[in-house]
Amino acid sequence: MNIYNDYLKQIETRKEQGLHPQPIDSDKLLSQIIEQIKDLDNEHREESLNFFIYNVLPGTTSAATVKAKFLKEIILGEEIVKEITPEFALEQLSHMKGGPSVEVLLDLALGDNEEIAKDAAKVLKTQVFLYEADTDRLEEAYNNGSAIAKDIIESYAQAEFFTKLPDVEEKIEVVTYIAGVGDISTDLLSPGGDAHSRSDRELHGQCMFEHNKDMQNELLALKEQHPDKRVMLIAEKGTMGVGSSRMSGVNNVALWTGIPSSPYVPFINIAPVIAGTNGIAPIFLTTVGVTGGIGLDLKNWVSKKDENGNTIVDEDGEPVLEQMYSVETGTVLTINTKEKKLYHGNVELKDISAAFTPQKMEFMKAGGSYAVVFGKKLQTFACKVLGIDVPQVYAPSKEVSIEGQGLTAVEKIFNKNAVGTSGATLHAGSYVRAEVNIVGSQDTTGLMTSQELEMMAATVISPIVDGAYQSGCHTASVWDDKSKANIPRLMKFMNDFGLITGRDPKGVYFPMTDVIHKVLNDITVGDWDIIIGGDSHTRMSKGVAFGADSGTVALALATGEASMPIPESVKVTFKGEMKSYMDFRDVVHATQQQMLKQFGGENVFQGRVIEVHIGTLTSDEAFTFTDWTAEMKAKASICISEDDTLIESLEIAKGRIQIMIEKGMDNEKQVLQGLVNKAETRITELKTGIKPALRPDADAKYYAEVIIDLDEIAEPMIADPDVNNEDVSKRYTHDNIRPLSYYGGIKKVDLGFVGSCMVHKGDMKILAQMLKNVEAQQGKVEFKAPLVVAPPTYNIVDELKEEGDWEVLQRYSGFEFDDSAPKGLARTKYENMLYLERPGCNLCMGNQEKAEPGDTVMATSTRLFQGRVVKDTGDKKGESLLSSTPVVVLSTILGRTPTMAEYEAAVEGIVLTKFKPSTKQLVR
Repeated sequence: MNIYNDYLKQIETRKEQGLHPQPIDSDKLLSQIIEQIKDLDNEHREESLNFFIYNVLPGTTSAATVKAKFLKEIILGEEIVKEITPEFALEQLSHMKGGPSVEVLLDLALGDNEEIAKDAAKVLKTQVFLYEADTDRLEEAYNNGSAIAKDIIESYAQAEFFTKLPDVEEKIEVVTYIAGVGDISTDLLSPGGDAHSRSDRELHGQCMFEHNKDMQNELLALKEQHPDKRVMLIAEKGTMGVGSSRMSGVNNVALWTGIPSSPYVPFINIAPVIAGTNGIAPIFLTTVGVTGGIGLDLKNWVSKKDENGNTIVDEDGEPVLEQMYSVETGTVLTINTKEKKLYHGNVELKDISAAFTPQKMEFMKAGGSYAVVFGKKLQTFACKVLGIDVPQVYAPSKEVSIEGQGLTAVEKIFNKNAVGTSGATLHAGSYVRAEVNIVGSQDTTGLMTSQELEMMAATVISPIVDGAYQSGCHTASVWDDKSKANIPRLMKFMNDFGLITGRDPKGVYFPMTDVIHKVLNDITVGDWDIIIGGDSHTRMSKGVAFGADSGTVALALATGEASMPIPESVKVTFKGEMKSYMDFRDVVHATQQQMLKQFGGENVFQGRVIEVHIGTLTSDEAFTFTDWTAEMKAKASICISEDDTLIESLEIAKGRIQIMIEKGMDNEKQVLQGLVNKAETRITELKTGIKPALRPDADAKYYAEVIIDLDEIAEPMIADPDVNNEDVSKRYTHDNIRPLSYYGGIKKVDLGFVGSCMVHKGDMKILAQMLKNVEAQQGKVEFKAPLVVAPPTYNIVDELKEEGDWEVLQRYSGFEFDDSAPKGLARTKYENMLYLERPGCNLCMGNQEKAEPGDTVMATSTRLFQGRVVKDTGDKKGESLLSSTPVVVLSTILGRTPTMAEYEAAVEGIVLTKFKPSTKQLVR
């Protein structure tokens, strides 16, 4: 009884928080509940029935296994529960999403009781989450002459599990709610500081709008006033869902505004309606599709044009916007899914056909993209068994093939990895199922990924995937009680599933907290690879990588596939020469600045692939560019390299993977050794000329071409959140890039941060050299602001120790991380000294430690969103200014932004970046 009593105590605690009982995933707890159901006199019987019927997580949770077994006993008449008839038991099984429920349904359908078999077959025909073990049973029964198996397989061949679903409503009435003006980051919808609760969906739902109860109550009031309508969440004058790729953000929106996915599974809602003046961030839009939701690009504010069609700008050079139609909170609009148009009453406002492509309509009909992906696989299986062609049930994959037109790099990669196509050469705009080579899961979304895998009944990684990694980087800063409870459980699940894990559940190798993107960048050893990762900064220097929500990551792990349109590309080339005192981070920021200038303020990168002809930069430094493309709002980025540069990058990757092997991180399938072998094969191909490095065709077509003039970059560049801009929509945007001289050497800096995925070993060496420079020039190093340093990986720390740079950092530091005694509490106050923190995300993530409220932070990070790195106070807004390592270091020594003279003196003699644009034509 103890486990049930503990559950009751937890329920009482949750009541105090305004929460319902937590959904059950434990077999032990559910077994106790079942015993109480069987005991007709048990005082807890009625509530136990409710828990059993309405509060058990589906899929492959241990509780789902127990539930399915008990339901089977009821259907067979082995157990009698008057409240659960055999018919109701079958209905329960139909909502359990595969795994043990499908196993039970197959037992019943292929069993001896003909009546039960027919009833079970009816339910099986509605299921899509079947795996090889399930389909093998069906095929074997079919081959042995089973009429039931034949009937089920024939139903699958016609995809009746999809065709018999209700169509999407023709007219959907929505009431608007403006969640913010300007870009809305996923932090607003699912704050990083609440990452620990993401797998507890109801609890996590309380953090919506960063715990702003007034906004939450406004939303509830709208729902009460319009009970027959759905609330549409809007980013006015901005893009919805920029920043981190968070399934939890969409889950929260769905929880507050969506539709329950099942009456028997609590707090899992689908079909949210989300919109933005500038649409939805690419990664977030994918997540909306996972839930069968609707994402609209409103374009209700547009750039004002003069009589010649030129964009009118204000005194700051910013485009002047004019409103085309109002979507103020409380406006009732109608989405017509047949006409694919948005109406206000009878007035047509906008064509929204991009939100209702055939594929997206299928997601909406099926209740999410998973069901469509699995449905297609199931239909293909059935037709193969029956020896028939696949009937055209689903919308055919859109194939755009333009005769005589060459291919961009991303088009080449997708043509190589595409499955199920006609064989035609595919161009941008095609919708493709593609095999995935590398998958990454990070720790604050990993628990959700594991839940998604359980709910889609997956138990082992797809053999298609070359390698997959589960990180511990987002919870690296503080090993607190939340981390101790969540992370070991996550690591065990992922290790058992077949991933290489940062922590070893068996404790054989030392816990690694390396930044996920850095690890993925090392284990990606194919320039033709496709990478899917559970973070918006999944951008690699090799292949093409897409940041994804936790669900898409789960799908890639389970199926080895991802489905998406082939994006358009923007070509970026370089001319001129870098000045010796400039850092490559300045080139990254200048790229964004010069692009906006060249295109009159239009961000041509948004939603597209940046094909950067970087040529001569090896993987670590090239990654600095691709990493930032997430902030450029690009869908992905591809580095075009010279052959020799790619060989050098692959040798680096080989060495780092070998270190992982020597630490004992490889698994039984020798995944890491397989990647080393793949790298060696690719190096041989490059050296012999059998297969040169990936290149686009000379006659490829681009959405736009951008030329970056290195000669124009005369001083360090800083991305500024511009927190006090009178126009709210222009705050917290990464597009605001300013030169160092803008600050006049007088802007106070309260804290510096060197770390996150944007830095590499070279940055750590620059830091060490700068400290020596300053000491030589000034006699000592004295920090007038704290400097927090978090190396991205342990490999970097080890290499710095071997080369003597770590000893330099230790000499100037006042704190050094100790893995044998990691911090148990987040730091809230900082002293004016150097902190050497544990490798990982640290301040960039903002979920464990932050700068002190109201601080002005100078950081190498990627995030400048409100409240992410630093919170506001009542008197002062927190600022997160993003710049190069040299600027950050010098700002903390001075306690303010440096002048150009101070900057040049501090970096004298230091080689910041050896970058000369390739003189070769990087095309075929």
